[in-house]
Amino acid sequence: MDTSIIFKIIMVLGGLGLFLIGMKQMGEGLELAAGNKLRLMLQKITSNKFIAMLVGVLVTAVIQSSSATDAMVVGFVNAGLMDIYQSIGILFGSKIGTTVTSLILAIDIKAIVPLFTFAGALVITFAKKNNYRYYGQILAGFGILFMGMDLMSSNFDFLKESDAFRNAVSTMSSPVLGLLVGMAFTAIIQSSSASVGILMALGLSGVVSLDNCIYIIFGMNVGACMPVFLSAAGANRESKQVALSNFLTSFFAAILISVIVYFMSLTDYSVPAIAESIPFLRGNTASQISMVHIAFNVLRTIIFLPLSTPIIRFTKLILRDIDEEKEKMETVYLDTRILKTPPMAVLQVENECKRLGELSRKNYNYAMRAFLEGDARLIEKVEKNEKVIDFLTHEITRYIVKINGLDIVDDDRKTMGVMYSAIQDMERIGDHAENITEHAKEMIANKVKFSDGAMAELRHLDEMVTKLLDDGLTLFNAQSVDFDIAKSVIETESALDSHVKIYKFNHINRMNIGICSAENGTIFLDMLTILERVGDHANNVAFSIPRNKLGSIVKRG
Repeated sequence: MDTSIIFKIIMVLGGLGLFLIGMKQMGEGLELAAGNKLRLMLQKITSNKFIAMLVGVLVTAVIQSSSATDAMVVGFVNAGLMDIYQSIGILFGSKIGTTVTSLILAIDIKAIVPLFTFAGALVITFAKKNNYRYYGQILAGFGILFMGMDLMSSNFDFLKESDAFRNAVSTMSSPVLGLLVGMAFTAIIQSSSASVGILMALGLSGVVSLDNCIYIIFGMNVGACMPVFLSAAGANRESKQVALSNFLTSFFAAILISVIVYFMSLTDYSVPAIAESIPFLRGNTASQISMVHIAFNVLRTIIFLPLSTPIIRFTKLILRDIDEEKEKMETVYLDTRILKTPPMAVLQVENECKRLGELSRKNYNYAMRAFLEGDARLIEKVEKNEKVIDFLTHEITRYIVKINGLDIVDDDRKTMGVMYSAIQDMERIGDHAENITEHAKEMIANKVKFSDGAMAELRHLDEMVTKLLDDGLTLFNAQSVDFDIAKSVIETESALDSHVKIYKFNHINRMNIGICSAENGTIFLDMLTILERVGDHANNVAFSIPRNKLGSIVKRG
């Protein structure tokens, strides 16, 4: 082989590397710069599939990866945050959103592209705030993307000399072969944006024409469904149905549009002829490839989005619903697929922490009922829930460590610190609930009875602790400050401490006059300490909110 050809192959591979790195950097920069806005956008998903489709377009246009959006959706369905009917609209939108990359690549700005890379590098190097560095990452990624594209297109020309390649390209004009090649190629590299970008580079170098590769473009859009299948591999049944419905809509669209394009090619109105008749597309194969890629995904949505419900029903005939009993010892919201989108992973940690908080409160309530009412069945519930609480604390901690290893905005990093602190207090509340049940077992086994005064005092403290837990979790779950609730938490916690001191004194008096025995007194005094500590942990949970959101309390307090 001629050394010049070897050199060109090396340059093409280098260009491909730059292209993929640039795409990744630009997408991650856009995603990080969007931050919470991306999270809020996905939180507003409704059952209206057309609104969901628009959200899918916007989210994917931001993160520049339909594969990441699709994997995120699979994670949401697996976590129970949305159902298949809500997800289908987002998946349609993600395919349109991903065409933005090809549209950008179709713009001829290679003369000034190095300036974007230079500007981005300056911002990344000298900016002190993360948010500014993310903008630098977007600029640098954008420049590297185009430089890779230019390097590929300027070195692909050696393929024009190859008879074997020309013969192979001519056979790809066949609809069946073209579809298969496009599907296989994109399934391997797992990115329709990257595969279409490479095809556009071949077009820029004059190696292929739209006539050669139109069916390959359709196949690439089907092959782009492969990452969704991989994401759904370890997920629940509904997530697998989401992946299958996503594939079926792309597959049916590719077949239908290929048939239409094939019959158009037998007339004077073939797609390449139409493209050549449009002034800004004439003679520009890369732009023509981009337009066909966009047109395919828009047509796919127009035709099949209204038919999404029948497609889902058809999917459920192939993959029938089964009764899936969830293990209790599992996380509901944490999913490694969502780590690809850090802002959403942060939201999932918040949701899992809320679940842990509710479970801790429930366990405390069960424990106190077991103690006050002598109900042994509730003791079993506390013991089972305590194992789940310990498990969740461990799993949330592991997930937080993974998120902290990602490139996240400063506010999200602070939030992760707050969540880590909160789950320690929630876990301690669970431990204290278990301690209460130990005393409940002793009371039941030894038939220990407290005086009416002692029981009234314990019930009064229980009411205060329950209020602290309720108000504390309300503040924590909202992750924002309500001054009235915050004031109530502070006052209740202070009152709890005061009453514990008073009730300790009262109980010592009861023991002195013989109303309560020493055995009863030990349990009672230990219960006072436990309730006081649960109140302290509830207070900590209440104010487990990032400092910038606590400012209003400081100002008004």
